[in-house]
Amino acid sequence: MGRQRVLTVEDDAAIRRGIVDALRFAGYDALEAADGQQGLELATRCEFDLLLLDLVLPKRDGMEILREVRRLRPTLPVIILTARGEETDRVAGLHDGADDYVVKPFSVRELLARVEAVLRRSPGRPSDVSEIPVPGATIDLDRCEVRHEDGRRTELSTREAELVRYLAANRQRAVSRDELLESVWRISPRGVSTRTIDMHVARLREKIERDPAEPEVILTVRGKGYMFGEGRSTNDE
Repeated sequence: MGRQRVLTVEDDAAIRRGIVDALRFAGYDALEAADGQQGLELATRCEFDLLLLDLVLPKRDGMEILREVRRLRPTLPVIILTARGEETDRVAGLHDGADDYVVKPFSVRELLARVEAVLRRSPGRPSDVSEIPVPGATIDLDRCEVRHEDGRRTELSTREAELVRYLAANRQRAVSRDELLESVWRISPRGVSTRTIDMHVARLREKIERDPAEPEVILTVRGKGYMFGEGRSTNDE
């Protein structure tokens, strides 16, 4: 597995340089952006494993970047870096999908510990998995497409690709609909209908299964949720 890459979006040059140097010394690859516009471009265009994001930025607001990243890359780990220590700002960041929140000033040792912890508990987006062979096709997660044995190519939405990625990363167990809402959609399952998961799975099966009526890749586990695997589900609800 290659080194994990962290993107830091921070307008304070001294703080940004200290973070980037510490990350590289700790063994990470590091990308950096000095303003919100550059940060948004890198966050939506480049491949990386974790985003360190300041909230108060020139050109584009950090919360705007967070919302766009969550829309395009729902399982990407994000840690907010900000001088805003008030509870309302922390809650707003976490509500919009941040995984952790570090208030300035912070020590490099604390930040690296947070980075390590967030990456360790974020299995839904393994950086070394880009292609998944399935019966009759190959799923290319980087290109968001399915390459079929007969030469056809079927496009996947970003959400569909992340759903496949998460299920494949947890293929040894059934994943509940609530967990998928929290980990892929980044929303609380409270008060939300889980039928949105079922509809996405149905559309995904149309694209990746040889026979969507007899799924082999995305299996239904009655009373639990969905599982990635080989074989045939006999428990569709």
